[in-house]
Amino acid sequence: MPNSPASRLVPFVERLLGGTLPVGLRTWDGVRAGPPDAPTVVLRNRRALRRLLYAPGELGLARAYVSGDLDVEGDLADGFRRIWALTRSGAVRGAKLGPREWAEALRLAVGLGVVGPPPKPPVEEARLSGKLHTLLRDKSAIAHHYDLSNAFYQLLMDESMAYSSAYWTSEEDGYDLEQAQWDKLELICRKLGLRPGMRLLDVGCGWGSLLVHAAKHHGVHAVGITLSAEQLQHIRSRLAQHDLEDRVEVRRQDYRELTDEPFDAVATIEMGEHVGEENYPEYTRTLYRMLKPTGRLVLQQMSRGAVAPGGGAFIERYIAPDMTMRPLSRTLGHLETAGFEIRDVHALREHYVRTVRAWEKTLESNWDDVVALIGESGARVWRLYLVGGALAFEENRMGVDQILAVRSSQQGSSALPATREWS
Repeated sequence: MPNSPASRLVPFVERLLGGTLPVGLRTWDGVRAGPPDAPTVVLRNRRALRRLLYAPGELGLARAYVSGDLDVEGDLADGFRRIWALTRSGAVRGAKLGPREWAEALRLAVGLGVVGPPPKPPVEEARLSGKLHTLLRDKSAIAHHYDLSNAFYQLLMDESMAYSSAYWTSEEDGYDLEQAQWDKLELICRKLGLRPGMRLLDVGCGWGSLLVHAAKHHGVHAVGITLSAEQLQHIRSRLAQHDLEDRVEVRRQDYRELTDEPFDAVATIEMGEHVGEENYPEYTRTLYRMLKPTGRLVLQQMSRGAVAPGGGAFIERYIAPDMTMRPLSRTLGHLETAGFEIRDVHALREHYVRTVRAWEKTLESNWDDVVALIGESGARVWRLYLVGGALAFEENRMGVDQILAVRSSQQGSSALPATREWS
């Protein structure tokens, strides 16, 4: 229909993007426009456009999708992939609204009956206050994501409750996420050189997967710290279940509050993303201070290019507020400045693609249970997060690495073997 909302919107969007719309568009009147063989973005009501009018770009789209004002028919990942392909090719300039574009957008909005007060953001959006990366604000940021629901995370993850990239060592049928996470935990323990009686510190210990694995299979005494009340409760029940209460201690504590005697080994697995650039030097100095001479550190962390060090508007509002993902080289520089000797960097980017897709498959196959636990909007947040996250790692827009570093002795000895002890 020549005067339908869809037929009026598509030319404007294509002029704004500087390229052909890579997905179809269907508006609230049922009319579809755009390529016939592509996933279809469905604007269920005028409020979806109002969200984009007040927050153009990623944030407005996320709000519209999470609220259900906007939906996608077809493969959501394929839709994302098409958009990113055009972005990489340069065919899409990027939606930047200057005065002329704003004037045209407002005329179009008036003509479509879209103009009105800004819709309230979905309740799932983070609302933090206070100075960035203070103890109180960091606790609130962690609570927003990790205190969502232990029952939800138990549904999403494997039995180990490891919420970080797995390490996939087999292509055989039957090899699954649980085995890949076991292999990741074992790899970390081998890199740390754990032996019975050693003391291990896990900074940002999650739901205790490494603490339990290291104590149970390598005989260490371990201390884990987390800012999440839900994680603390879950770990304590796991320690009782595995009869490890005499060998593992878990605390609700910030890394800046550590005053323990140095440990034989330190691990920090996908926690550094929450530290912030200003505080990262203190974080690495703390990790160094917590290690005995010749002690080893394994730091597993996501990375992103210097142009876009954050997680993006959606990630920062809905998933991990105040997140900072720096380039790998900058993280290595911080570690060296703190006094560490870098001994190994192990890229796991492709492993994260398989990990996130396994979580996504679990989410979709248990959709009704997920909705019952965290609501329809919460489930849509996680669908968007996992689909977009898998593509970001697949297309090398994000990476993840295991870094092995050592606090060498005063004489310069690392006490590391001449050859690697891990695969």
